[in-house]
Amino acid sequence: MAQYQVTIDGEILQQLFVRDDGLARLVEQVINQILEAQVTEQLKAAPYERTEERQGYRNGHRPRLFKSRVGELNLQVPRVRKGSFSTDLFERYQRSEQALLLAMVEMVVNGVSTRKVRAVVEELCGTEFSRSTVSELCKRLDEIVREWNERDLGERLYPFLLVDAMVIRVRKCGRVRLCSVLVATGINQDGYREVLGLMIGDSESRESWYEFFDWLKGSGLRWVDLVVSDDHKGLVEAIETCFQGATWQRCQIHFVRNILDACPKSLEREFYQHLRLVFDAPDFLIWRRHAG
Repeated sequence: MAQYQVTIDGEILQQLFVRDDGLARLVEQVINQILEAQVTEQLKAAPYERTEERQGYRNGHRPRLFKSRVGELNLQVPRVRKGSFSTDLFERYQRSEQALLLAMVEMVVNGVSTRKVRAVVEELCGTEFSRSTVSELCKRLDEIVREWNERDLGERLYPFLLVDAMVIRVRKCGRVRLCSVLVATGINQDGYREVLGLMIGDSESRESWYEFFDWLKGSGLRWVDLVVSDDHKGLVEAIETCFQGATWQRCQIHFVRNILDACPKSLEREFYQHLRLVFDAPDFLIWRRHAG
């Protein structure tokens, strides 16, 4: 491991406890000195030193603005004539900064707006990322999601299928619109759930569901025996058309919500407890015993 002797400016050291960018200035000074030490090591000669082992000559510096978790660093990267200069310092920092970028993307995936992500990073790191920059970072996920969504489903059997839709806001042509994300979750023969795929549709129409199911079957989904969903008319019709021979079952969660919507607010909690007795009872006699 290389060792470098670094000199810290007393004024910068004092700014560490006074200025908001004090830590960034300290790191900036240390890295610039390390870069100078590395170029001396590679050229095998200090500035203005005459030696037969010299491998090249200094040719000024190239400014580089580096964004880090402690703020923006104004670095001076040495340039070399009749030789070359390379450093792994930036590569190490890039690995560190990659963790920051991934954290930003994860915040967006979990529902944090790009505006709030920008504010959080600026507050914690002292550096600014525009909303458009955050959006561009999230585009890196597109290829990963596309590859996952287009994987082969024919390697395993999913006899049980749960389908539902959720409404999200999507920006299209400069406008924010409501779109339905159609999601299918399969339960394999080992009893484990697995999200099989998703598709964005304009609505929960029969045509959208039919296209979604046809796409899943084209990806290898087969031998579906039971499909669980809400009782949306278009959805049920698409299930009966695309999965002939499979049994359809109404989703208990949606069913309970529909019932509670028609129940007085003051009785919702008590009524819900009775409903759970119905769904959890292994047979009718046990339910009658609990219900009194």
